[in-house]
Amino acid sequence: MELKLINEQGAQVSSLQASDTTFGREYNEALVHQVVTSFLANARSGTRAQKDRGEVSHTTHKPWRQKGTGRARAGMSSSPIWRGGGKAFPNSPDENFSQKINRKMYRASMQAILSELARQGRLSVIEDLKIDGPKTKALSVKLKGMGFDQVMIVTDNVDENLYLSSRNLANVLVVEAQHADPYNLVRYPKVLLTKSAVKKFEELLA
Repeated sequence: MELKLINEQGAQVSSLQASDTTFGREYNEALVHQVVTSFLANARSGTRAQKDRGEVSHTTHKPWRQKGTGRARAGMSSSPIWRGGGKAFPNSPDENFSQKINRKMYRASMQAILSELARQGRLSVIEDLKIDGPKTKALSVKLKGMGFDQVMIVTDNVDENLYLSSRNLANVLVVEAQHADPYNLVRYPKVLLTKSAVKKFEELLA
């Protein structure tokens, strides 16, 4: 599979031969959807909690007598059908949302995503990306000069200046190849890899 190799002005200078296993795989939409969904589910903290009818503030006094009023029978104000009553099936703070995805499925989905990005022209490769100092404006100007507005930058080892420069840019994400996740790869319109990151992906996903 040939990937587009660009310079710091955003112009294509040549192409880079990459592994067909990692960057030339057929797209499996169902698998990618399952893996992205599980990634988001596993990121949920599960700290929300609701009160059942025994935990809400209430009195055990019967609101009105059983018969003769013409109204429906009522036993306690904590009933789930009453305003201010308890939840019938409350969420518990120890709720577990995690979904298991085995390693083979995860690797296949990452290969499918990278391959589809390359086919759609959303993936580019650069020799290296360095910033002289931790300067947000310098990185912003450089990326705009390359034609990138919203971009995920993947490197082998994240340069500290590059990372610090990107922290205050809402539409720019800088990660190492080993920490790249399927959700952000799908979410960002453009993905920029360094040559070393391409080799790292080939090692990790082989």
